[in-house]
Order: sequence, then structure tokens, then C-alpha cells
Amino acid sequence: MQTQATTGRRITLRGELALLVAVTLNSFAVALTVYAGLGISPVSSFPYAVSLVFPFLTLGTWTYLFQGALVLTLMILRRRFVPSYLFSFVVGFVFGTLLDVYGAWLPNLPFTLGWRIAYFAFSCLVMGFGIALSNRCKLPIIPTDLFARDLSEIIHKPYANVKTTMDLTCVALSVLLTAGVLGNLQGIGVGTVVGALTYGRMAGFYGDLLDKKFDFVSVLSSRKEAL
Repeated sequence: MQTQATTGRRITLRGELALLVAVTLNSFAVALTVYAGLGISPVSSFPYAVSLVFPFLTLGTWTYLFQGALVLTLMILRRRFVPSYLFSFVVGFVFGTLLDVYGAWLPNLPFTLGWRIAYFAFSCLVMGFGIALSNRCKLPIIPTDLFARDLSEIIHKPYANVKTTMDLTCVALSVLLTAGVLGNLQGIGVGTVVGALTYGRMAGFYGDLLDKKFDFVSVLSSRKEAL
């Protein structure tokens, strides 16, 4: 990344660039997880389950409704309208577009069980770093990541705990919906459970490393400091 300024041993990075890298990494990690075929990502499991139980709306529509509900919840908790949150839907659109791009060429990779396990393990590492980076960009991010990041700030709880709880809640609700209504688990695999247990911890680990060396500034943070 290109540095903007250096103070002592700490390096200041632009949040806009951090967000771009984070979205690129996270979309790649999610696409790789899907290709590995070991289970859908934890936060995606809930809208996926809802789309199976209530198929009159598409998965994409349920996903946008889920994201909208998360953003609305944050505004209710903050007791005010936050215009910058609306930008998170733009980030989500870019994220979805990149998913399609990666999904178009990933099928060219080997698909044996050993490779699939390797893909999933690598995707967990990439996802953890991408989430940690997006959490520090000081800009609105994908609604599902935005919710965990800002909720931890609102309730004053460690991000890793909030993220893990959110992921496990999504998985639990998905299990209840698919097993209770459809009679079988769909979309939930070992990768879903492992992801729910590790994404938050990995993001917290990478976040601690980033905090030791870097500071992040963005257009929004600069405006806040100027007020």
C-alpha cells in the first residue's frame, strides 16, 4: 500500500485504498469458500435458508433485505439516521460483482478433496485479514461486516466476540429454519461452522498486528476531525 505519512514507527494509510483491498480480498475468499464446497459462509447462511423456506423472493432479494435490516438496526441503536451507512450498499454491489468475476475462473482450478480443504483453509486466512483491514478503513463497508464492526463499538464489546456471536447466530437460525421446515440441512457444512468459529478470531488477530504498525485515515475521518 502507498503510505501518506509516517509518524515515528507508525505508518498512516488511506482508508479508501484499504477498503478497496479489503473488498477485493473478501470477495475472493468468499468465492473460494463457495468453490471449495464445504459449506456456505456463516453470514450468508441465514438469507440462504430464508430463500429456501420462502422461495417467493430470490436469494439476492433476501440478502439485500437482510443487509437492510442490519443497517436499520444500527441506526436504531445509534438513535439517528446515518447517511454514510447508505454507501455500504454500494460497497456490497462491488463485492457481489467481484464474486461473479472470481466465480467465472475458479472452476478452472483442481477440485480434489485435498485441494478443496486447502482452498478453504487459505480462504479463512484471507478472510480474516480482509475483515481486519475493512474494520480499520474508517469508511462504510459491506452491511454484514459493518454491523459487527459498529455493534462492537456501540455495546463496547471486543470485535472478535461480536463477530463470532453474529456468525454462530446466523448458523443456528439457518439450522432451525432448514431442519425445522424442510426437514434437512441445506447449505450448512463443516466449513460454515469452522468459519463461524474462526473468522472473528482471525480478524482480531490480524487487527492487533495492524494496530501496532498502522493508522488509517479517510475522507470521513478527516471531516470529523475538522469539525
